[in-house]
Amino acid sequence: MHRREFTVHTRGREFCEITRDLAAVAQGSGVLEGLCSVFVPHTSASLLPGENRDPSVRRDLEAFMRRLAPDGDPRYEHDAEGPDDMPAHIRAMLTQSSLVIPVADGRLQLGTWQGIYTLGTSDESA
Repeated sequence: MHRREFTVHTRGREFCEITRDLAAVAQGSGVLEGLCSVFVPHTSASLLPGENRDPSVRRDLEAFMRRLAPDGDPRYEHDAEGPDDMPAHIRAMLTQSSLVIPVADGRLQLGTWQGIYTLGTSDESA
């Protein structure tokens, strides 16, 4: 077993890829076979597996999230930290706060074009 924490600082609302960070942790852990458990301890940030080859996939997902939970929607009561606060809570609730990725031969077992992303608000680290 190996445990490691790290912080991801985003540059605003974005899908921030953390695949390389996770792969480095797995490879440096000394664990050859097992599971990589990833958890983000924020109520307005989340984790998503997704395609990492074609950037248009990420742009389409970002556009979908903006339509699904738009910033500044007057129907939201909760806006204590700004107009993106409640939408970030909704997006986090609809996605995942944890992932489990198999490890074999000391490497994450992801698909050929599969990456891991964080999604958070503009002023948060995950």
